[in-house]
Amino acid sequence: MSRTLPSGSASRPRAGATRRRLLRAALVAAAGAAVFSLDLRQARADGEAPDPAAETVGTETEPADATSPMEPPAPVPAPTLAYPISYGPGARLGGRRPFPDDNPWNEDVSREAVDPNSDALIASIGLDRGLHPDFGTVWQGAPIGIPYVVVPGTQPGVPVRFEYADESDRVPYPVPPDAPIEGGPTSDGDRHILIVDADNWVLYELFAAYPDGPGRWRAGSGAVFNLNSNELRPAGWTSADAAGLPIFPGLVRYDEAVEQGVIRHALRFTARRTRRAYVAPARHYASRITDPNVPPMGMRVRLKASFDVSSFPPPVQAVLQAMKTYGMFLADNGSDWYVSGAPDPRWNDDQLAALRRVRGRDFEVVKMGPITTV
Repeated sequence: MSRTLPSGSASRPRAGATRRRLLRAALVAAAGAAVFSLDLRQARADGEAPDPAAETVGTETEPADATSPMEPPAPVPAPTLAYPISYGPGARLGGRRPFPDDNPWNEDVSREAVDPNSDALIASIGLDRGLHPDFGTVWQGAPIGIPYVVVPGTQPGVPVRFEYADESDRVPYPVPPDAPIEGGPTSDGDRHILIVDADNWVLYELFAAYPDGPGRWRAGSGAVFNLNSNELRPAGWTSADAAGLPIFPGLVRYDEAVEQGVIRHALRFTARRTRRAYVAPARHYASRITDPNVPPMGMRVRLKASFDVSSFPPPVQAVLQAMKTYGMFLADNGSDWYVSGAPDPRWNDDQLAALRRVRGRDFEVVKMGPITTV
């Protein structure tokens, strides 16, 4: 998705060596807590990205300024699983849900108040535009959606050379040789790689990822999330997504919608016009628009309780019920009402197309907390 960056970023102080040392110290001292990445706004707005050649992680090119590998979080009691966890691209998680039960992604908002500006915000995205399933089987030779891969805790970490090194979590990433890339290996789009370490319960996400020789990768940015923690990224910091949110927890997945028949978390969607503002749990904006009737990053919409889902195919009913119970977070700039999901050859694209019958006017904005504009 597009990442149009806010104006005024050129006046923001550059993150220097001191800040990098503090970040490294935090990573080592707080292993098992959330891992941070730095804000991309300045580098992307003024074009002064750090020298990639000097910022390779885990190699001899940065001996005096290398980031120590992140230690895995302390073991947690094994959850009761609906079925066994498996490994590989698009693998099942055994019914395990990322993040604690009281995390915003897992919060039941079906009874929360409606935002007083809901009508204008929904109209900004499009009252009569239908939902679009941005996931499915294959389109023009490539899988439709944002893929992910589940790896064991023994998966070796590999060095990643970041274009925006100061704004990335500079640790080795456990990228397996067969890691699926969004859009396919030849894609020139966002090229996200999402990796779930199912044993240590850590999520690794890369944006604009490309192979960089045997056992090496380069990427625009990278973010790491401890899935046992509610820790948010620092205010104003982005991630592999424009809103500073993790991507994987908001995907529609086949193992949930079809195999389990229920989705127990909020979803992710995009809009063409977003505001120069964000609301928690988002931590970053990606726009110059200041109109209060345009949605901020992190805005949560909810399918109205009165909307009848009974005529939809069962997998689509699971998606729509999740939208009623948990809602959807606005996470990136993109096409209006595009709902994110993971590709799977078992999806029935004709069934998923039924989502197009749901219009913008069928949603309402859940009442937002403080909105950050700086």
